[in-house]
Amino acid sequence: MSSRGVAVLLTLALATVSARAQAPAGKPGPGTVKPSASKVAPVAPGTEAVVETAKGRFTIRLLPEVAPKHAALFVKTAMAGGYDGTTFHRIIQGGIIQGGDPLSKDPAKSSLYGTGGLSLLPAEFSNRPFVRGTVAAARKPSSPDSGGRQFFVVISDQPSLKGQYTIFGEVVSGMEVVEQISTAPVDGDKARERVEMKVTIQERPPAP
Repeated sequence: MSSRGVAVLLTLALATVSARAQAPAGKPGPGTVKPSASKVAPVAPGTEAVVETAKGRFTIRLLPEVAPKHAALFVKTAMAGGYDGTTFHRIIQGGIIQGGDPLSKDPAKSSLYGTGGLSLLPAEFSNRPFVRGTVAAARKPSSPDSGGRQFFVVISDQPSLKGQYTIFGEVVSGMEVVEQISTAPVDGDKARERVEMKVTIQERPPAP
């Protein structure tokens, strides 16, 4: 699929998510937390996250120098077990896989997948290109400042996404596992099978 096609599908899908996630005035949408949740400890350079699934594991190197708030929230969520048992609920074959929605821990809430864990952070856009293996934060199309716990991994270069989504990591090993996840059966872009994850944070020891 072309990068433009992926960008269009990503925008349309997230627009649907945004509409589903609307809540009455003064009430938070499903899966959201107070803005103070973004106040987390900084991430050390070289910190990595190991994502384990039934299809194998892949490793993300976080980029706090590019998006410090998003990297820090990812680490905080992972260390609290927030990603464990969540699924890769969205797949654009040949384009991206998306997961991390806290609501996806519950199979009974499948109609709400994609609406949880958003609107927690302001955008941290950069000039970094969306090349194969890039890890970025999902957001609502109507609000650049609506990133949070959900993330997606780019399977093929997507230059049209540059400057539209916050990049906070890159896959440094296991891209073959990401590709395998991307071949799971879908209805539109909704995964038909549960590919659950467990995320472990590993800090690199300081150089001697």
